[in-house]
Amino acid sequence: TIKTKANITEKQVEALRKDREVSKVAFSTSLLASGSGYTGPFNTDTNLIFKNVYENLGNAYNPHTGLFTAPVRGVYHFEFYIHGTSKYYSGAFLVKNGQQICMAFDSTSSGRTAASNGATLLLEVGDVVFLRLWVNSWIYDDAFYNHNTFSGHLLFTM
Repeated sequence: TIKTKANITEKQVEALRKDREVSKVAFSTSLLASGSGYTGPFNTDTNLIFKNVYENLGNAYNPHTGLFTAPVRGVYHFEFYIHGTSKYYSGAFLVKNGQQICMAFDSTSSGRTAASNGATLLLEVGDVVFLRLWVNSWIYDDAFYNHNTFSGHLLFTM
């Protein structure tokens, strides 16, 4: 019985260790890894791929697809910032599993534009969150200034 109890305790400790590691989920990105330029306008809503990764703890953000995939059930917080210029308006949606959650939008007849938004979401394992550029809008980025960013982190598991 002592050996059985020791094995159970060892398995419980290992499960707690794994849970602790999975709960370390956070990412922060910017749109361009190098150079500068416009993204858009496109004649349809277009997924954005943030290629410059500052941090990707837990490796839940994919810089090749622009998708964040929840590795654990929990409450996550996301925020994003977009930057544009006067020729077209600038708008982007935060999207969860294909459903638009919130939007950042700005337009001006002269100068530059900026907008931001964010949301706290309950995600199940495998839920996908990303940003989508609004149809006929554009954003401008410069890899030196990193105007357009997308970040998220796990607040707590459920």
